[in-house]
Amino acid sequence: MDDHKAMLEQVFGLSSDSEVEDSTLEDDRSLNHLVQNPIFQSVPQINGLWFCRDFLSSDQQYILLSTIRHEGWFEGASKNQAMRFGDLPAWSTELSDSIRELVLFSDDGFQGDGQTSALPWDLLWREPLFNQLIVNVYEPGEGICAHVDLLRFEDGIAIISLESSCVMHFSRVESAADGVENEGKSDSSSTRVPILLAPGSLVLMSGEARYNWKHEINRKPGFQIWEGRELDQMKRTSITLRKLCPSE
Repeated sequence: MDDHKAMLEQVFGLSSDSEVEDSTLEDDRSLNHLVQNPIFQSVPQINGLWFCRDFLSSDQQYILLSTIRHEGWFEGASKNQAMRFGDLPAWSTELSDSIRELVLFSDDGFQGDGQTSALPWDLLWREPLFNQLIVNVYEPGEGICAHVDLLRFEDGIAIISLESSCVMHFSRVESAADGVENEGKSDSSSTRVPILLAPGSLVLMSGEARYNWKHEINRKPGFQIWEGRELDQMKRTSITLRKLCPSE
C-alpha cells in the first residue's frame, strides 16, 4: 500500500490533505505540471474538441504504466482491456483531479465569463467528474473502428495516450446509420480531421465533438501518416474516462 501511494505521489504530487511545512522539489514539479507546462489547444474544425500534448511527462508516464501493471489486469496473454465502474482506482481519480485543475489553470481553457473552453462549466464541476474507466492495450496494427461513444455515458470524455504515438481521425456523423449507438467504418468520402496523439497527451471531447463526430484509430500500414511520414507503430496503452448517466 505504501509503495502504491508513493507511486501516485511521484506522478501527481502530494495529495491536498498532506501536511507539508516547506515546499519541496516534488511539489514544484506538480505545480509546474498543472500551471506552466501543459496547455490546451482547440481543434478549429470541431467544436468541443481539445487536446493537450504534454499532459504527462515521460517520468510520469513511466510511473503511471507501472501503477497500471501493478493492478494485474493484463497478466493473461489474451487480456487487453480492463473496464471499471463506480469506485475507481486511486490513480484514475488523481487523473480526473489533474484534468480538472489543468482546465482551470490553463490560460487557453478558461474565460472570464465563467465558462471553460476545454470542458463546459457544468461538466467540469460535476461530482464525480468521471466514474467509468477503460484501459486498453493495443499491439502494433490494432486500433479502434469509427464510433461515437454510447448514450449511456454523459457528455465529456477524456482519453490519455501512453507509449506509441498514433493518429486519431475524426469524421462527422452523416446519417442515422452512423448514430451514436452504432460502430462502423467511417465514410471515406467525408472530411476526416487527424489529431496526433503523442505519448502523455490528453484529449477532451464534449458537445459536438462527443455526439456529432466519430473517432477512430486505424493502425494498419498506410494509415498512420503524420507530416508526410508514417509513424512507427509499437504497443500503445490508452486510458478513457467517462461518466455514466444516472440510472432511471
